[in-house]
Amino acid sequence: MSAEALTIRALRARAVSLPMNRPIYTGGGSVTKFPMVLVDLETEEGICGCSYIFCYAPFVMLPLAQLLENLGELIVGDQVVPLALEEKLHKAFRLLGPQGFTAMAAAGIDMAAWDVCAKAAGQPLVQLLGGQSQPIPAYNSTGLSITDVNRVRSEARELVEPGFSAIKVRLGYEDARADVEIVRAIRNAVPDEMTLMSDYNQSLTVPEAIRRAHALDGEGLCWIEEPTRADDYAGYAQIRQATHTPIQLGENFWGPHDMAKAIAAGSGDFLMPDVNKIGGVSGWLRAAALAEPGGIPVSSHLYPEISVHLLAATPTRHWLEYVDWAEPVLQEPAQIEDGHAFPSSTPGTGIAWNEDAVSQYLV
Repeated sequence: MSAEALTIRALRARAVSLPMNRPIYTGGGSVTKFPMVLVDLETEEGICGCSYIFCYAPFVMLPLAQLLENLGELIVGDQVVPLALEEKLHKAFRLLGPQGFTAMAAAGIDMAAWDVCAKAAGQPLVQLLGGQSQPIPAYNSTGLSITDVNRVRSEARELVEPGFSAIKVRLGYEDARADVEIVRAIRNAVPDEMTLMSDYNQSLTVPEAIRRAHALDGEGLCWIEEPTRADDYAGYAQIRQATHTPIQLGENFWGPHDMAKAIAAGSGDFLMPDVNKIGGVSGWLRAAALAEPGGIPVSSHLYPEISVHLLAATPTRHWLEYVDWAEPVLQEPAQIEDGHAFPSSTPGTGIAWNEDAVSQYLV
């Protein structure tokens, strides 16, 4: 079946709140439940595209679901052509702006539209994008919140048990010495060859970020992520120039234009767009194209089920961030083996709902 022949019949959005095995406490805020909106793009021909949006805070779920339902009225009767749908939605948002709810909603529709196209073609998304299925290195990001040293040690051991060779710790303790103590505690708890990432979740000023980066420079971190506010690209460039540890940013890029600004400013050694905030699959492809000429390594932020397809089609692919937060409502969780993620082999993105679980967690 040709994707161009498919016509949108309806768009359904449902808010769910999921429990988390390990709530996340960071220097920039906390996530104790996983609030999300499920998106179903239904076609007249019977193919349904699925995606989900992580809402960050519970009070966002219902307004975002309502916005998506309202947008469905704009696109019912349209053909499932992702770039055409993106253009139509962006025109509708022009006076509102391209960030926040509008961007998240448009990207949720874009991801579901690409799922429809891949299903119609009978191909996994990675294959539709011209890539091939391959293992992608993944780090376990499901724990290591800000907590006490003993808990950090035990969690670090738990996170590597499934076979991961890389894990990430949240930093931003009361001072730089405490950050270093936590990193060293993890190092002592896991095998020497383990790769360790760190994340400050935008909690530091630029001068404090430089000071703490200097303190961590000898600890062998793979990267220091988001040490200061996400949109301070000049500040990131200062931090990057002052430290030897690579600087990672990008999960809060609102579309490829933000990523272009960060690259122009020399803000980071590594970049990690979030598939929802970057503009869905369509936005990700543009972002990957921006990183490729300069050879900038690109990692993913959350959404492992779809991000593994996108990384497999990204020339400068780096690391996939693995979290299990959406798994309670998925028929097929992300496939992880020996610390690597694998794209689903089923047509589409592989995202499909466990409806019994969905009914249990509906808001």
